[in-house]
Amino acid sequence: MTGSAPLLEVLERARTLGVLGPGPVIDHVIHARCFIDALADLPAGSSLVDLGSGGGVPGLVIAEARPDLRLTLLDSMQRRTALLVEAIEFLGWGDRVTAVLGRAETFGREPEHRGTFDAATARSFGPPATVAECAAPLLRTGGLLVVSEPPEQPDRWPVDGLELMGLAVEQGDSPGVRVLRQVAPCPDRLPRRNGVPAKRPLF
Repeated sequence: MTGSAPLLEVLERARTLGVLGPGPVIDHVIHARCFIDALADLPAGSSLVDLGSGGGVPGLVIAEARPDLRLTLLDSMQRRTALLVEAIEFLGWGDRVTAVLGRAETFGREPEHRGTFDAATARSFGPPATVAECAAPLLRTGGLLVVSEPPEQPDRWPVDGLELMGLAVEQGDSPGVRVLRQVAPCPDRLPRRNGVPAKRPLF
């Protein structure tokens, strides 16, 4: 599966406008398959938040492959969020996909979102400690975090650091991504203030 023509049109526009990374759109879609494969066991009706959705990868690609999921595409930039809103309307997915303008740290401190998502995804959102601290508060206990992982990198996910957030590495082979599970509720003190997770990572 390489994406429908309407989806590829949306992503091509995002690339042209500079909100999707360089290279052919089809390569971005193919890479997003790693996320879809890692989420294969996520039950129908589950909720997923995509952190730093940008041009819509992997969020929109997941939404097309898994119409049985409810997705929230979160981004902190007005321009990117506006494009996501337009894309969702163009694709006719407004009943199950929502684009939200906001910081992940703020979103994770809001009671209506905290601990409510079954899964979270992140591609090029930031280093491991930043991703973990921003995602963990949003996940219910048992939820999954799927993160794009550079090839041939040393282990970037220390057990002790992840425990601070209630996360643990999910064992198994998931090429191209790292899969973690929320094994305990994220402590109330996390996430810290906007920008702090990136400036002062916990591991």
